[in-house]
Amino acid sequence: MPRMSRTASRLFAAVLLFGSLLARAQEPVDLQMVSRIRDEGFHHSQVMETVRHLTDGIGDRVTGSPQMKQANEWTRDRLAAWGLQNARLEPYVFGRGWSFSRGLVQVVKPYEKTLLAIPKGWTPGTEGPIRGPLMSVQIETEKDFDTYRGKLAGKILLLGTARDLIEEAKASPLPPRRYTPEALAELVPYSGASADDPVARAKRFLETLRVRLAIQQFLADEKALATIDGSSYEWGILRASRAGSQRVEDPVSLPSVTVGAEEFNRLSRLLEAGREIEVEVDVRAAFHAEDLNAYNTIAEIPGTDRKGEVVMAGAHLDSYQGGTGATDNAAGSAIMMEAVRILQALGVKPRRTIRIALWSGEEQGLVGSRAWVEAHLGERRAGSGDPAQADLPSFLRTGPFQPKPEHAGLVAYFNTDNGGGRIRGIYAQENAAVAPIFEAWLRPLHDLGATTVTQNDTGATDHLSFDAAGIPAFQFIQDEMDYQGRTWHSNVDTFDHLEKEDLQQAAVVVATFLYHAAMRPDPMPRKHLRQEPGAVISGVTQGSPE
Repeated sequence: MPRMSRTASRLFAAVLLFGSLLARAQEPVDLQMVSRIRDEGFHHSQVMETVRHLTDGIGDRVTGSPQMKQANEWTRDRLAAWGLQNARLEPYVFGRGWSFSRGLVQVVKPYEKTLLAIPKGWTPGTEGPIRGPLMSVQIETEKDFDTYRGKLAGKILLLGTARDLIEEAKASPLPPRRYTPEALAELVPYSGASADDPVARAKRFLETLRVRLAIQQFLADEKALATIDGSSYEWGILRASRAGSQRVEDPVSLPSVTVGAEEFNRLSRLLEAGREIEVEVDVRAAFHAEDLNAYNTIAEIPGTDRKGEVVMAGAHLDSYQGGTGATDNAAGSAIMMEAVRILQALGVKPRRTIRIALWSGEEQGLVGSRAWVEAHLGERRAGSGDPAQADLPSFLRTGPFQPKPEHAGLVAYFNTDNGGGRIRGIYAQENAAVAPIFEAWLRPLHDLGATTVTQNDTGATDHLSFDAAGIPAFQFIQDEMDYQGRTWHSNVDTFDHLEKEDLQQAAVVVATFLYHAAMRPDPMPRKHLRQEPGAVISGVTQGSPE
């Protein structure tokens, strides 16, 4: 195609702008309802009471743990008490649960020192303190096994090497707490789909999981006592991931704990200097295999003349074990609960059914939302010629998508899972047709800081399970606050790092979106769902193998 002249290019841009403005002008916005939502959300809010109970009252919510079941039941009962209908827990097969109540590391030689520690997920308990000499070990692949074979029995292992925390801080400074106007503007230009093939990324995830389990099995076979690794965060913040697996067929790992990066570095330096170190590890943990199901909390505001069509709001209710899961993701759950509470309190009679879903298993790879999508909406079969696809989540397979009857009726899905910051806009997830709609809905919320619509997609949240099934599914843009580098998956992810005004604002924005999606004359525009073998949905991530 020949290059357009500058005049033609400007004319083309003007036509696009005019089309966007015209579409936005035609999109109905109920300003009276927006005012009522704002009044209820800012002057009668219950969002802080909700998030306080989830964090302080229940605590960490690892999927399959007693605390998670308590959170499922409490949210179900709370939604029902507010007047939502069909409040229920929907089960799916997850595997064994896990919880812990103690994690201690005591240096006993060359001096006595208690180190703050957190057990890694799905690690067994020690059945009382265990003591042994500390040994530095660097095992990254199965090729490293021969180096340590016959040398690990009776040892407590310090896994990894010391890191230069100063250089790390210089190379990766923490992001600003809030988006500036300039930073929001930088989000708008479309950057293109990820160059990283999502199927290849999922296969890497599975391979990382396989290698981790193989390493744990090797260490157990060599009769090591326990492992200690260092937090990926500095300043004494503990970010502990997983050592084992929820799958009952996988082996149980050694007792494994995480200590602060600074304490890990000190132990590494002492060992490198030839000092003998003896440590004591005490972990109290439990597996929960009496019920191999996990549960999603579901409730609804029934629709009226188009009740067979559904608008969904979702967030994940589960958390990591370090803190109380405040910014990840009690905040998102409380925001979504507050949004539907606002609409219920206002006596809204939506045309379409408004459904809230609080997912479990998100931290293990969007497991709860994936299971719901496969049960209700459909799934992809494995593509021909690639046996490995049988092990992939259905939404990353390359065969044709096979929809179920409910697929046609799900109009939109909205998700919150980026910390506790206020909403600044929304990712349109490469769905150009929704941009003018969202711009119209955001216009009466500009004074609250919610202004931006970007065609770019974003990953690692439960909306991807729906996006891959061809549902218009979206994640909101939120202020970073103290998320990356501090609270995310760490021991300081607590109620103290949530701000009331941010959660109230976010709930008002979400309630506004849910209302208008449920009331607009037409369903939300859908992207084309390709059906041919070899097609994949861009932007899909499998989550973290931590």
